[in-house]
Amino acid sequence: MKFNVGGIDRVLRIVVGLALVGLAATGTVGAWGWIGVVPLLTGSIKFCPLYSIAGINSCPMQK
Repeated sequence: MKFNVGGIDRVLRIVVGLALVGLAATGTVGAWGWIGVVPLLTGSIKFCPLYSIAGINSCPMQK
């Protein structure tokens, strides 16, 4: 698996994912808040399947 999520993109995914999951767990937002698991997971493993399909890569170049 090739990494395609890096840097700021990764941090934003993790923060947004944690916020959505936290809000869903406390009942502040509805069940749709559990969708935060997706950005949390893609940020954690540095791979996004949609980025692969679209040909996007936010990872810095590897030497």
